[in-house]
Amino acid sequence: MISANNVTLRIGKKALFEDVNIKFTEGNCYGLIGANGAGKSTFLKILSGSLETTTGDVAITPGQRLSVLEQDHFKYDAYPVMDVVIMGNQRLYEIMKEKDAIYAKEDFTDEDGIRASELEGEFAEMDGWEAESNAAMLLNGLGIDSSLHYNEMKELNGSEKVKVLLARALFGNPDILLLDEPTNHLDLDAIAWLEEFLINFENTVIVVSHDRYFLNKVCTHTADIDYGKIQLYAGNYDFWYESSQLLIKQMKEANKKKEEKIKELQEFISRFSANASKSKQATSRKRALEKIELDEIRPSSRKYPYIDFRPDREIGNEVLTVEGISKTINGEKILDKVTFIAGHEDKIAFVGGNELAKTTLFQILMGEMEPDEGHYKWGVTTSQAYFPKDSTQEFDNDYTIVDWLTGYSPVKDVTYVRGFLGRMLFAGEDGVKKVKVLSGGEKVRCLLSKMMISGANCLIFDEPTNHLDMESITALNNGLIKFPGVALFACHDHQFVQTTANRIMEILPGGSLVDKITTYDEYLASDEMARKRTVYTKQQEEDEN
Repeated sequence: MISANNVTLRIGKKALFEDVNIKFTEGNCYGLIGANGAGKSTFLKILSGSLETTTGDVAITPGQRLSVLEQDHFKYDAYPVMDVVIMGNQRLYEIMKEKDAIYAKEDFTDEDGIRASELEGEFAEMDGWEAESNAAMLLNGLGIDSSLHYNEMKELNGSEKVKVLLARALFGNPDILLLDEPTNHLDLDAIAWLEEFLINFENTVIVVSHDRYFLNKVCTHTADIDYGKIQLYAGNYDFWYESSQLLIKQMKEANKKKEEKIKELQEFISRFSANASKSKQATSRKRALEKIELDEIRPSSRKYPYIDFRPDREIGNEVLTVEGISKTINGEKILDKVTFIAGHEDKIAFVGGNELAKTTLFQILMGEMEPDEGHYKWGVTTSQAYFPKDSTQEFDNDYTIVDWLTGYSPVKDVTYVRGFLGRMLFAGEDGVKKVKVLSGGEKVRCLLSKMMISGANCLIFDEPTNHLDMESITALNNGLIKFPGVALFACHDHQFVQTTANRIMEILPGGSLVDKITTYDEYLASDEMARKRTVYTKQQEEDEN
């Protein structure tokens, strides 16, 4: 068990948390939710001990081991992948290294033999002989090929490093597991594996995630951060939402009845306070009036942007034709004769473990990269807007937000431009902020403003939900559902894909394409996918043996 007792954290004059008391018990998975800036990641740092509180303390059951998902993707670049995972149990890793050092000695003494015997006993008690095979199972489950298990971390790409760090956090059956955005940069297969792992995990999990489907799948409880307090609910994210909305509704209805009663008492007092025969009744009603207290209903600190993509022109029947596109990068063929035709009602989700393949295809379709072979053609009635995965160059300038968006606007009017920014929660003085100092979430909202103002009827999104809070993801999800044009997108948010896409395209290892007109859940349940997963599982077993 881990608990926060009277925890207060002040940053300057502002109290981020105020007298927080909460317990997280064994066998439960807690989803920690709240608006951007509410302090979710900060609270996890408090629980992990990496951030000191202003007052109060955190207590952990003696003898229990706490594990945290590391956020620094370059911290272990000099270490082999296998070592990094086993480091998740620091004591076990220390024993392994001390044993190796002793056995490597040329002048092995009796004292060394005694110490080695002690270490071997502790090593066996900690299932040390199974450490590498257990680490390999975690890595394979998350999609890290066995050929990479003994490579140095610096040889891995960004998404592979994320998976290794996640395997590190999961390794060794920790008693308390703290996960901050564990699904970021994971492909959908890895997310599905992680869901099953956490569902079957018997200890305490506290997780921050913007993936609604993930929270609904794994969480037994929801801890909601709002106005510096944490309210605990039994149930997953959807249950929290329904319960919180119901509570507000009940409080409003109760207040309405109280207000009616107040009005009734005030009218009686006003009519009869000067009447001698009614004075006692009037006095009694005054006392009753003083006892009525309205429930304080504070509006949530959550803010929902308004995302509405309105095409300037209706799209024709000819949208996009892709014929035989292939591309090899760094000696690896990631697109192999990719061919498809997009219809005027299509919303296509591109899935698969190779993120580079999806990004490359989008860059080719937007004219940012040439294919090695093949070609594509956009219909004459189409206009495109693109959300890139990496927008670094887009914001590497000294423009203010208003000036930046005005450069993309067909109407060069500040009021017109500020209207689009206002929809994305940039109000008042926010418009004069420099784009280079914006947070990740603010940059995403700027890019969505740019796409809305373009009036395009074909939208391409490469992982748009990264860096967005739950409210913004919900708004984008709803905006894309009602968008009357064509959309091509890659996204790790299961619910986003399931509720938006009517067509699934998976880029397989080697670059070939599977194209199905279906929902995402139906695609995952299809016989073809089941066969593919069976082959993958057999390969895992062969690797382990």
